[in-house]
Amino acid sequence: MNDTDYHVAPAQGFWVFVLILVTIVIAALWAAHQMDTAGHAITGMNNQVVWGLPHVFAVFLILCASGALNPASLSTVFGRTRYAPIARLSGVFAICLLVGGLVVLVLDLGRPDRLQVAITTYNFRSIFAWNVLGYTGFIVIVGVYLACFMDNAPRGAVKAAGYVAFAWRVLLTSGTGAIFGFLVAREGYDAAILVPLFVATSFALGTAFFLIGLVLSFRWSGQVPDSEVLKKLGRLLAIFVLVVLYLVAVQTLTSLYGGRQRGIVEFLLFSGGVYPVLFWLGQVGLGSILPLMLLYSRRSRGCASILTASVLVLVGGLCQLYVLIIGGQVYPLRIFPGYRSSSSFFDGVVTYYVPSLWEVLLGVGGVAMAVLLCLVAMRILPLLPRALPLKPGTLVRDP
Repeated sequence: MNDTDYHVAPAQGFWVFVLILVTIVIAALWAAHQMDTAGHAITGMNNQVVWGLPHVFAVFLILCASGALNPASLSTVFGRTRYAPIARLSGVFAICLLVGGLVVLVLDLGRPDRLQVAITTYNFRSIFAWNVLGYTGFIVIVGVYLACFMDNAPRGAVKAAGYVAFAWRVLLTSGTGAIFGFLVAREGYDAAILVPLFVATSFALGTAFFLIGLVLSFRWSGQVPDSEVLKKLGRLLAIFVLVVLYLVAVQTLTSLYGGRQRGIVEFLLFSGGVYPVLFWLGQVGLGSILPLMLLYSRRSRGCASILTASVLVLVGGLCQLYVLIIGGQVYPLRIFPGYRSSSSFFDGVVTYYVPSLWEVLLGVGGVAMAVLLCLVAMRILPLLPRALPLKPGTLVRDP
């Protein structure tokens, strides 16, 4: 498709959304400033919980960014040309989501003014150093991928860029999962299965976010999205959700069988207060079972059902990451296996953590920034196809 087959998003209601999102972003920057000047003492974080709610939102956006590139990968890597018209939108969503996540991550470091140290000084024995290269490389590679689409590059160049982007985003998400999976000090993290779990979660969250953005952007422009494309992406989303559920079940059963991590599993699933509620009700119930019922039900395969299921998957993903990241920290470290430990620093005690207003503002502000960048990109660049191609042999009723 040429540029004449695409158009920018209309101006109707654009500035209203921009004003709302800019207000949220300003509030997030103000919260980050308060945390920077007053220190983390004004947050709910402490010596045990050093990664708070902003970190949950940052990882959430990074996973969404990787998975949002699914339609573009389906088009070029897997030869599904039906998704080619929405490949541009897919790439832009991926970059904007990653930028939003990185902004939260940088502002949550405590000393964002020393970001240049992380950029210029690398310890390649740390997975964090590799991820700095992974994040920046992802933006560059997807940017080149988008340029190939918009400049009508030869098919070979588009396909090569698509393969590189697909491989890079899998490695990027694997690195993010490795941060937690190879952290042996925390029993809730120490599991290599977190690497494929993070990859599968990114596919589910990214597909859900893209479906929401696709439906809303088409409605905003006064067009009707291709129902066949929506149904196929919906079925793909259901498969990703099932894979995530399967990997979570394998991780849980393996930890229970091994015995070493039985305490943290029982804490997160049964006795941990808010964490079992978020796991069973948020991740499993609202974020998995209910979306699967909506996506597989014959009576609810319309646009509204797919949109509702996508929103629920995102809610479940946030619950999943909160249980994993926060719950894995509040459970006490086993400094001396086989013995009980106690000290004035609350060793051996379950930590109490409640996110502060500043953390909530910063996390929500990252999401607002990602959505704001998506809106601006759709307003400036020709990303929305004027009409998605129909499947060969499809009958269209004359008006």
